[in-house]
Amino acid sequence: MGDGLRWLVDCDDWRYGIVFARGITPQELARRLGGVPGSVPSSLTGAQAWDVVMDDGTDDEDVVRVGAYGGWSFALEYGLPSAAERLVEVSQDGVEVVHLDPQPDHPPAQFAHARDGAAVCSFGIGEEVWRWGQEPDFLLDDLVRAGVLRPDGESARPEEEPFGDADRATLTVLEARFGLALPRDVEERPLPGFVIR
Repeated sequence: MGDGLRWLVDCDDWRYGIVFARGITPQELARRLGGVPGSVPSSLTGAQAWDVVMDDGTDDEDVVRVGAYGGWSFALEYGLPSAAERLVEVSQDGVEVVHLDPQPDHPPAQFAHARDGAAVCSFGIGEEVWRWGQEPDFLLDDLVRAGVLRPDGESARPEEEPFGDADRATLTVLEARFGLALPRDVEERPLPGFVIR
């Protein structure tokens, strides 16, 4: 569907966290992430969101931009992502949540899945052999079918494989399993913004 997620691997400016939520509106997702209504006067592009984050030179404002795409609400996080600590809370009352954090300063990128108030499964993209959560093997069969892992949970990828190829394979699994996608021009699209408190 749409542009999928694999394009993020080749995106030089993927420095924002992404939270997908199914079962709530984009505005409710922003609220659950700590977004303050009216804290940003208008819709923002990604560049404008970074301007808000850096506005006073202290880098102490965190911002989310929200929208909907492919049956999921999504929030793009700018500044210091805090969604990882709030995923269980965001997923309360039957909501399903997927979080992707690019970890540009401390790779690898991270994947996390929560559902109905429980942390289901998490792992580093490219480090899928180390999985945690209430169901750490939740995606094991999918990762095996995609050639990312072997049935015993160990890596099935060639040792000298470029990291981008391995990351694309895992993002392809996430696209297919959850039906996730973002438009490639999401950074240029004005979206409702909220300062996080």
